[in-house]
Amino acid sequence: MSITQSLSTSMISSSSSAFLVPTQLNSRPQSVSLQPKRVGLCKCVAAPQEEKIAFKTKVSRNANLTKLQAGYLFPEIARRKAAHLLKYPDAQVISLGIGDTTEPIPEVITSAMAKRAYELSTQEGYSGYGAEQGEKPLRAAIASTYYRGLGIEENDIFVSDGAKCDISRLQVVFGANVTMAVQDPSYPAYVDSSVIMGQTGQFQKDVEKYGNIEYMKCSPENGFFPDLSTVARTDIIFFCSPNNPTGAAATREQLTRLVQFAKDNGSIIVYDSAYAMYTSDDNPRSIFEIPGAKEVAIETSSFSKYAGFTGVRLGWTVVPKELLFSDGFPVARDFNRIVCTCFNGASNVSQAGGLACLSPEGLGAMRQVIGFYKENTDIITETFSSLGFKVYGGKNAPYVWVQFPGQSSWDVFSEILEKTHVVTTPGSGFGPAGEGFVRVSAFGHRQNILEACKRFKQLYK
Repeated sequence: MSITQSLSTSMISSSSSAFLVPTQLNSRPQSVSLQPKRVGLCKCVAAPQEEKIAFKTKVSRNANLTKLQAGYLFPEIARRKAAHLLKYPDAQVISLGIGDTTEPIPEVITSAMAKRAYELSTQEGYSGYGAEQGEKPLRAAIASTYYRGLGIEENDIFVSDGAKCDISRLQVVFGANVTMAVQDPSYPAYVDSSVIMGQTGQFQKDVEKYGNIEYMKCSPENGFFPDLSTVARTDIIFFCSPNNPTGAAATREQLTRLVQFAKDNGSIIVYDSAYAMYTSDDNPRSIFEIPGAKEVAIETSSFSKYAGFTGVRLGWTVVPKELLFSDGFPVARDFNRIVCTCFNGASNVSQAGGLACLSPEGLGAMRQVIGFYKENTDIITETFSSLGFKVYGGKNAPYVWVQFPGQSSWDVFSEILEKTHVVTTPGSGFGPAGEGFVRVSAFGHRQNILEACKRFKQLYK
């Protein structure tokens, strides 16, 4: 006896299944007849799974990192740019936000790097670890090029992978138990590194400031130089000139007052001169042009915006031997200890490029590149000025600081991105005094600068 069975199935899903049993069984003649039996639908419902809990260590998170607000400014801008491209995949987005160089590194510099790289493939030219402080010829060239006649020697100079990295290394030297002051607005790395080190209190949302930081307001009303008579005494003073983001360059008289202020208070100035070669007037290129600065100041700088080394990575920090802690111990010796512990020295190929930068041909090539970017700032400045905006910076820095009174910086950033597909930087990302401003970078190909300015005119005409 054989039985032919038919099966039909319906409603199969991820959460339930229905199975229909046979409703009729057919048999051959003279076979035993079976009475069909109807069976209802049996619905199987998946039981909810218990949420899987990831394994956790017993190590507590660094409490200082929990104080940081959202993401670091420039990755946040990159995130918003990426979201914009998802929304408008065919948009021709122009980036004038993060200060990243766009023009090729001059060949006189890259050829020296290529030569050094090739030498590493030879028995005679190979070298491994170098001095953590940098190669002596480069340190000597930095001293003679940027600090001639200022009493800075090659042993005062520490070559690094960039000023930003050295800012954090300096913070390790200073430790958690110092107070700090910062220009407002200013480069975010100063504040964020202070928060991470534990130098600050919690973020105060009502004033958009961290506790235990002295914010030195720099605005059009005070010529972008703080009123030092209202600034409380702190251990460390971060100061950038020409300034990022405002583009303002401090005068000799202003820096003289700053050095005296530091002496009166027994403070240390960390002076960021990463844009010094953009200075067009007779304002100081180095804090060490000011008498007495070697006793109260450190200077950090970089080849990034001079030679297009944002990806190559090469900078330096000057810690004069005259700079002492309160117990008389040289700051340079502690910085050297941190460098030797945390850093194996800048790439030897990068250092070959740095040495080429400081040759007569290299200096000339860097000045040409800087001149190109300064022409871009002129175009951007003229564009916003013609539209009736108050515009600052540009003359001594590759940034144009545009004022939008009564408006949120992030709202302006979003409007410009949405309507023109141009990325800028919201001023409030540099500190509360940056609210109502937008920074426009001059780092861009000329055709992109011209096209962006055309779009600005269409938006604000």
